[in-house]
Amino acid sequence: MNKNHTVIAEFSILPIGQAGSSVGRYVATTVSALKNVNGLDFEVTPMGTILAAKDLDTIFEAVRQAHEAIIATGIKRVSSTLRIDDRRDKARTMNDKVKAVQDYMKKLDTQPDTGQSKFSK
Repeated sequence: MNKNHTVIAEFSILPIGQAGSSVGRYVATTVSALKNVNGLDFEVTPMGTILAAKDLDTIFEAVRQAHEAIIATGIKRVSSTLRIDDRRDKARTMNDKVKAVQDYMKKLDTQPDTGQSKFSK
């Protein structure tokens, strides 16, 4: 097992019962709370937030902090989704996972279309 692994997770949170359809201020509240979680890196995307940490406890603490921050605004119900990639055989980061996909895209762009998978061995 690789002791320097990084747990990467995709997290989205939705306040239920607020007036209006905009959730931007709740996203900002969540981001502010995430900044206080030691050992957490994160990236906000249009549909959620990518979390990265050295252990699951930090990821779970980030989710807890986000929930508490939104509840503190007066919201009575919060729904969230958490998807975790806990790969322990190889050290990974958010950036090198994206780079790996970009490298595969370059391979696709440089190979002729034969009608078969371009990723075959």
